[in-house]
Amino acid sequence: MRQIVLDTETTGLEPRDGHRIIEIGAVELIDRRLTGRHFHQYLNPERDIEDGALEVHGITREFLRDKPVFADVAQEFLDFIEGTELLIHNAPFDIGFLNMELSLINNPLRIENHAQVLDTLELARDLHPGQRNSLDALCKRYEVDNSSRNLHSALLDSEILADVYLAMTGGQSDLALGFEFGPEREGGGDEFEIKERPLLQILLPTDEEVALHEARLKAIKEKSGHCLWLEL
Repeated sequence: MRQIVLDTETTGLEPRDGHRIIEIGAVELIDRRLTGRHFHQYLNPERDIEDGALEVHGITREFLRDKPVFADVAQEFLDFIEGTELLIHNAPFDIGFLNMELSLINNPLRIENHAQVLDTLELARDLHPGQRNSLDALCKRYEVDNSSRNLHSALLDSEILADVYLAMTGGQSDLALGFEFGPEREGGGDEFEIKERPLLQILLPTDEEVALHEARLKAIKEKSGHCLWLEL
């Protein structure tokens, strides 16, 4: 199963007020394991950034002046997420901005036409009703290291959310488990291949071991009056 953990940073809070995306970060999970592949892009919003948003992510208009606009990277982004399940914390916010960006380039489709969406905030609220379920709160609850998160960053936050999601849903988050990394892919990320693992060896008991086991079960039944192993 291929999943993409995604986050965005924006110029403000409301796309209907003309605010735009300035950073997209997304990391890939396959069968609940991080692969090392990612999509990351800063974007020129062609507008000013609100002071409140700047305090959150620290990304300035000057830094973004030479970055591409959304239209330049839209197809690459859509190809990266095509047919996946998107894992997004507070998904309506990010999906609302992404769909607005698609509408500005006259793309009639929406993110939901390209991928399924799972809101990890709603998942956390179901698991921990009445508790704080911000990304920082979940990091503390699941002991995920977020010490490098001084400011919000779409790529860093997506990486942290991947660890939180795997911990929250009881999975493995080891980067290397089951994968062998190769040379870096053009545009970011790594080539990887699933390694063949030998089948587990099955050791059958000897006749002597079976006899000793049965004798032990009979002794248990004689002493306690019943033995579940024998009854089953």
